[in-house]
Amino acid sequence: MRNPINQVVTDMKPSGIRKFFDIVSEMKDAISLGVGEPDFDTPWHVCEEGIYSFERGKTHYTSNAGLIELRDEISKYMKRHYGLEYDCNENIFVTVGGSEAIDLSMRVMLSPGDEVIIPQPSYVSYEPCVLLAGGKAKIVNLKAENEFKLTKDELLEAINEHTKCLILPFPNNPTGSIMTKEELEDIAEVCIEKDILVVSDEIYSELTYGEEKHTSIASLPGMWERTVVINGFSKSHAMTGWRLGYACGPELIIKQMLKVHQFAIMCAPTTSQYAAVEALRNGDKDVERMRSAYDQRRRFLIKELRDMGLECFEAKGAFYVFPCIKSLEMTSDEFATRLLYEEKVAVVPGTAFGDCGEGFLRISYAYSIDNLKIALERIRRFVERRRAEIAE
Repeated sequence: MRNPINQVVTDMKPSGIRKFFDIVSEMKDAISLGVGEPDFDTPWHVCEEGIYSFERGKTHYTSNAGLIELRDEISKYMKRHYGLEYDCNENIFVTVGGSEAIDLSMRVMLSPGDEVIIPQPSYVSYEPCVLLAGGKAKIVNLKAENEFKLTKDELLEAINEHTKCLILPFPNNPTGSIMTKEELEDIAEVCIEKDILVVSDEIYSELTYGEEKHTSIASLPGMWERTVVINGFSKSHAMTGWRLGYACGPELIIKQMLKVHQFAIMCAPTTSQYAAVEALRNGDKDVERMRSAYDQRRRFLIKELRDMGLECFEAKGAFYVFPCIKSLEMTSDEFATRLLYEEKVAVVPGTAFGDCGEGFLRISYAYSIDNLKIALERIRRFVERRRAEIAE
């Protein structure tokens, strides 16, 4: 029988995140700090709107692009928070999570042989989506000494005659790194000069800490027309299971993304869309409440890790920290595996997000302070035991 499987799919590695999640799900008394999902429930007023949509019989298809009420609220939200002007009919459409928008952007933008620059460590879906779309991934290994930010020089070095697009993953999963407006201006200058498109994944844009607020690269001069902004409700509004995201950008690109969406998906879940309208209209206080709680956990987690003697730069976005464990003379996978089996704490090895993640771990603080305290006691015990092993 002829091999029925696409070789590109066969060659893909399974997600390094799921490996540890699957193990911990069957391990009694284990604590997982590995999954990037808020521990908050969706705010009840948002849930009620979804329930009310059922009661009103709003269970049919919406337009392919999504409810006009939702697209209008997205337009207002992007203007209110990021100073971005998007027409709800031409520049916005609603997707099944941010992941669908990433996939569609690659399928629409890329022709065979086109290269996409992907800074790593970063979200696990970018490279597979590029490969499935027939493109080639050009990996830029970000550096700890730069707090895993993309620099102008790194971008220039990665560009060649085949470069079509840059994926910009900030605030970053897994490192928690952000990029300031000034740093993004350097990147924008290169993109304009070299005529490069940008897919800016801003799913964590509401979760930034400190005085530096999130800046979208699309808001910078000359970038609106060459940038697709991807966002959604999973992280900011604790709506992971509702599976709802959106893409904003120039009509030329959005129209083609919508075309593929029509054939592959039809429309995003109707109930989720009605709930999301409520989230955008009346959910800013919910977002701020969750962001404040994450910030408290962030500061606590970084302090505790540093007190253990682990290097950890101050992550200012998303809900992850990315401590260095090189001093413990073991690989990231070895550390994560032993920690799970010896202390029943799950973290994700940095290599799940790219080879340059070796020597680091992703630890999520989308968990209660009580769980973090217990987990950190176990991690401290493991670290001290490992240092004793090294000293012998």
